[in-house]
Amino acid sequence: MSRYGPQFGPDITFLGVDRCDWADASTYADADVVILGAPFDGGTSHRSGTRFGPQYIRQTCYLPHDGSRPSLALRVDGLKDLRVYDTGDVEMFSGDAERSVRDLQAAVYAVTRTGAIPLILGGDHTIAWPDAAGVAQHLGAGRVSMVHFDAHADTGDIEFGSLIGHGQPMRRLIESGAVRGDRFLQLGLRGYWPPPETLDWMAEQRMRSYEMTEIVARGLDECLTEAFGIAVDECDGVFLSVDIDVCDPGHAPGTGTPEPGGLSARQLLDAVRRVCYELPIVGVDVVEVSPPYDHAEITSFLANRVVLEALSAIARRRSDASGGPAWDPRQPLLDGR
Repeated sequence: MSRYGPQFGPDITFLGVDRCDWADASTYADADVVILGAPFDGGTSHRSGTRFGPQYIRQTCYLPHDGSRPSLALRVDGLKDLRVYDTGDVEMFSGDAERSVRDLQAAVYAVTRTGAIPLILGGDHTIAWPDAAGVAQHLGAGRVSMVHFDAHADTGDIEFGSLIGHGQPMRRLIESGAVRGDRFLQLGLRGYWPPPETLDWMAEQRMRSYEMTEIVARGLDECLTEAFGIAVDECDGVFLSVDIDVCDPGHAPGTGTPEPGGLSARQLLDAVRRVCYELPIVGVDVVEVSPPYDHAEITSFLANRVVLEALSAIARRRSDASGGPAWDPRQPLLDGR
């Protein structure tokens, strides 16, 4: 596969972490996590612009880009306690969806088979298909469950005459056998899509979708705890897919298909922390950040923190597993009494 380098914006890494080349495993032989950019927005059905998402997720932070971010809450440094590399953007031409998803799956598979966790920065949600499929290609079809935060189910079949698009990746994953429908957990759905026939298909696959009304009635924590029990049943790992539009547009305006009434930024960060601390994460993607529609970089800041929250929680989980002092979320940062 020919490589032609960065497509959009400056050639930077996520907050200054070390660079690697996904096609050369020797450049990240000691990696715990490898970040890949997927600047693809050829699958959008409304507002485009997510091709610029990876650049903004990497750069939007008011602190130095020094490859270090100690977490106040978790008492770990996700960029130091884990060996994190950034391989830059996978070349994805938005005018050729078939080639783009194929090339991204190859890159994710190459990273996963080394034992590192791929963390992919989108891009529109089309990329979840090759992301999770690339992980399952190594770990085994049907052995990876999905925890999916989104306003939309993304289980459409053919949209605008195409099988490939940001409203269809979850159907493609289930139909291909990469991920089991009955180990597919969706949180944050709301609004007026999909139509009844698509919901019928989802029910046939035994998907579990938590619509916002249920989350409000039962509480997010209770819904997460229930979902976690399903996610780890008969599966070896969990893929986390975060569509930033799971948040209310007031918290994430820079996205292609905003839907009012979603999670708050605080709820999303807390949920991502729980997912990555409590579950065996084997892959992550953060998608649908569209900088041209952002205001004051609100959405880019949130997406950057979603990535940091995931990395910090994975680092904390590994620290606890290795016999370090257990994390207590009630522990005060300082107690000057």
